[in-house]
Amino acid sequence: MKFTQQDIARIIGVDTKTLRNWRRDKPELYRRVMLSFRYEEILLALKNQYEEFKKIGDNLH
Repeated sequence: MKFTQQDIARIIGVDTKTLRNWRRDKPELYRRVMLSFRYEEILLALKNQYEEFKKIGDNLH
């Protein structure tokens, strides 16, 4: 699931403008926030792939 900056700001409880300011003024903080959301996306994708592989394996037996 892709999040917009507006989604991310709402989820972490800041204004969208604050998030944009972090991008400009606090790039390391902004990078870490973005990485945490990317991490969640990757985990969800891996979970979905695992479930698909499991279905395929179950159908082979």
